[in-house]
Amino acid sequence: MNAENQPSNERRIAAESLSSHLRLTLDALRGSRQRSALIWLGAGIAVILGATAYGQIRLNAWNKPFYDALARKDLSGFGDQLIVFAAIAGALLVLNVTQTWLANMTKLKLRESLTRDLFLQWLTPHRSFRIAGMGEIGVNPDQRIHADAQHLAELSTDLGVGLLQATLLLISFIGVLWALSTGVTFDILGTRIAIPGYMVWSALLYASIASFGSWRLGRPLVELGAERYGRESDLRFALMHVNEHSEAIAVCRGENIEENRLHQEFDRLLTVLRRLVAATTNLTWVTAGYGWFTIVAPIIVAAPAYFAGNLTFGGLLMAVGAFTQVQQSLRWFIDNAGVIADWRATLHRVTGFREVLLDLDKAVPDARRIAFEETGIDLLVLDDLRILSYAGHTTLSESHIEIAPGEHVLIVGERKSGKTRLFQTIAGLWAAGSGMVRTPPARRVLFVPMRAYLPDLSLRSSLSYPLPPTSFPEEAYVAALTRLDLGHFVPWLDRVARWEQELTDVEQQELAFTRILLHKPCFVIVDEALDSLSSHARQLLFAALEKELATTAFIHIGGPKSGDRFFRRVLHLTLDASRETAEAQPRQPPELPLAQQDAPLPP
Repeated sequence: MNAENQPSNERRIAAESLSSHLRLTLDALRGSRQRSALIWLGAGIAVILGATAYGQIRLNAWNKPFYDALARKDLSGFGDQLIVFAAIAGALLVLNVTQTWLANMTKLKLRESLTRDLFLQWLTPHRSFRIAGMGEIGVNPDQRIHADAQHLAELSTDLGVGLLQATLLLISFIGVLWALSTGVTFDILGTRIAIPGYMVWSALLYASIASFGSWRLGRPLVELGAERYGRESDLRFALMHVNEHSEAIAVCRGENIEENRLHQEFDRLLTVLRRLVAATTNLTWVTAGYGWFTIVAPIIVAAPAYFAGNLTFGGLLMAVGAFTQVQQSLRWFIDNAGVIADWRATLHRVTGFREVLLDLDKAVPDARRIAFEETGIDLLVLDDLRILSYAGHTTLSESHIEIAPGEHVLIVGERKSGKTRLFQTIAGLWAAGSGMVRTPPARRVLFVPMRAYLPDLSLRSSLSYPLPPTSFPEEAYVAALTRLDLGHFVPWLDRVARWEQELTDVEQQELAFTRILLHKPCFVIVDEALDSLSSHARQLLFAALEKELATTAFIHIGGPKSGDRFFRRVLHLTLDASRETAEAQPRQPPELPLAQQDAPLPP
């Protein structure tokens, strides 16, 4: 019984999944600034397709007088019908050009709507960080936002226009075909039998058989298409990884290892492509066979009416044209079975990504969650903080910690003791564990991660990030750079470059610390970044902080060698990696509390 119900259950799940994906897509378009433009473009396409269908009916009707004139050898009638053809063809040409422009504009507007929505959803505070740790769905978001959104917009437009056109032509020509079938009788065993609209039923039966075959053989293409795009994305990411780390690979002589890794990724892709080739080949047996037989099928179906004398030669060709239009409309699903599978796979990748991003905002009650509160006072408070990570539980040496403006605090931890997790927890990015984190207003806190981030903007914009460069006067940039002995960067303030490639890691980190002197925050929280600075650079930074930012709290989370007389207070991190703790580790990045979701992400 279960085996019998399995196919129907699979179809139900697939239908629900498609419905859910379409609903998510419509939600994205509903909130788009391009919504009105898309509605008007859609209406314009519908009008043009309606006019085109009427023109096709007129062109089909033209077949009868034209070919009857040929059969009668009527030169005058032949010339008149050529003039009629020129008028109809000219009108259809204008309609086709207009349809092409409207369809291309729809693709553009649809892609703009989808891409901008994904920009918004992905870069909502904390989401891009948290989805990166959620497995396959968080791998290569650039592929889903850029290539997949573009592909979805193009396929959706082409399929939508094609389906509407096929529907209009089907409605238009079924009536013509039915009328041409009227009065035709068949002599079966001496009995005259009339089948009303027999050409229509023949077209429906013919297309239904082929549609069923293409549906059966085309189903695997949906899953294979989604898997193919995932493998393509993995290979692209591996290539980018090698390109970005080419220097390290070269000096380590790791080219062979990287080449083998690329071959492995490519082999995984080829495995999927081979399965895709096999599935496409099987589908081609139906689509190609159907296409070849279609050359004679309309004539075979209309022949009884012609030989019975119900149709002239021109009427026969008119019936053939109407039958061809009906069966072409009905075979739309056959011709587009592979494209529809590709569309569903792409829709799944784009909307699946969007759905996960939206689900990140759904707070799930969990006893193992850290509570967050952004207060209106300049005070950082950590109460009974226990951070749960894959390595175990991380705790601080004091259960209740208050850090006020002007304090210089060093939080020391051994290797793999959870220093970065503590940094992420204070920033509101990690919530697995227990306890309470109370932070000052986000605009009053500046976070300095272990790896500096300088956007591919002008150096001035990179230093003012995330504020606009006009937020600070020219003198402030010069003073901040000069104070840390980085005056040689002053001429580069308006230069745009890929700083991560042009500067060393140390130079990038030194420039990141320049932001402190520029932004003058009330709290600075650093994740091991001091350890990469030279002793001279550290002393310059400490001197600047003591002299110019005496009321700024400076908190450094680092290793045992991070100690310095600059820090007047030392806290210790410890890690409990017991079996009990390991079994309680989170399966995925925890959800943020609702109170934190709309808070601006600190620089």
